[in-house]
Amino acid sequence: MKMNNAMTKSVREIDASDKMADLRDRFHFPEPKNGFEPIYFTGNSLGLMPKKVREYVDEELEDWARLAVEGHLHARHPWLPYHEFLTEPMARIVGAKPIETVMMNSLTVNLHLLMVSFFKPQGERRKLVIEKGAFPSDQYAVESQLRCHGLDPRECLVVLTPRKDESTLRTEDVVATIDREGESLALVMLGGVNYYTGQAFDMKTITEAGHKTGATVGFDLAHAAGNIELKMHDWDVDFAVWCSYKYLNGGPGAVGGAFVHERHARSFDLDRLAGWWGHDKETRFLMGPQFKPLAGAEGWQLSNPPILQMAALRASLEIFDEAGMPALIEKSRKLTGYLESLIDNIGDERIEIVTPREPAERGCQLSIRVRNAGRSLHERLVARGVYADWREPDVIRVAPVPLYNSFQDAFRFAQILRECLA
Repeated sequence: MKMNNAMTKSVREIDASDKMADLRDRFHFPEPKNGFEPIYFTGNSLGLMPKKVREYVDEELEDWARLAVEGHLHARHPWLPYHEFLTEPMARIVGAKPIETVMMNSLTVNLHLLMVSFFKPQGERRKLVIEKGAFPSDQYAVESQLRCHGLDPRECLVVLTPRKDESTLRTEDVVATIDREGESLALVMLGGVNYYTGQAFDMKTITEAGHKTGATVGFDLAHAAGNIELKMHDWDVDFAVWCSYKYLNGGPGAVGGAFVHERHARSFDLDRLAGWWGHDKETRFLMGPQFKPLAGAEGWQLSNPPILQMAALRASLEIFDEAGMPALIEKSRKLTGYLESLIDNIGDERIEIVTPREPAERGCQLSIRVRNAGRSLHERLVARGVYADWREPDVIRVAPVPLYNSFQDAFRFAQILRECLA
């Protein structure tokens, strides 16, 4: 398919009518590759760098040089409460209250910290539910937590598996499994969006089912935060964790986040691995021997915040606040749907999109399986300037991110895919 003038004009008209198109100019894109302008569809692995990041990080470096230790109180954005600058904008993205939200550590560290508090196997109630094909770090984490409690994952880990010849889970099957396990369940722990298939789970329904049996419910929002509509508080989720280097554009290895529902805010009798930054702010610097946790999610903090990482994330969260999640989700559905239709129109029987077709069951990711193509197809796409993600054994993941991807990006990708398949 050659990109003729009429087609080019049409897709440019779509971009011209996009009220969020100007946000694209707020980000740095990779340099051209082999003479091809980049099509960056890997925001589900590492988001692009907001242009203001350099300014915000340089500001902290300058204050460090100028003030040294006094920067904790006298920097332009004082370091002592720096994590609080991120709390409210992050809470808006995940549908939480500020008291339920904190940016700290990294995703898997936070997952372990919260499972110490919320995975409490007792008697017959000792099983843990996870989806098949969860991100490996989650699998390792839950299995190691089971072993730390002296439990055998082969007996106590319930793995949700799609039906034969299906790639994604049906909500009714998830609920049926939770109901069947009943009082044997201690924790339901799923990804909000499955990293491989791009399926967004019905977290509200799953949470209700888990609570009905008496289990605790938590989610890994690594591929959900900044991608899909989230209402952690309203859905009554017990806890959640996420990273901020994917859709949230916080940079490589960026600081993670955690949610703890308000009803647990003053459950100070919960077991937890304590650190001094989770101590009550009024008495923290008295350096007393007894730990007095802060109310809310902040009470799970261990260490003082990484200022340079948080400065980078602050630049991105400002863009999210300006755009608003409802508008981003609206564009995401249009952009992802447009890309889906272009891929369908290629008309190659080898192509299968394993991501759900229903917009409410996905975010801005399409996982494309091309039978008998192999990794060489991905390599041909990369050589043409496409930044896409290969996942064994046969899936190419593409993420048309509404903050910085255009409809022309989608059109060009479909054109290149068609040519590479030919």
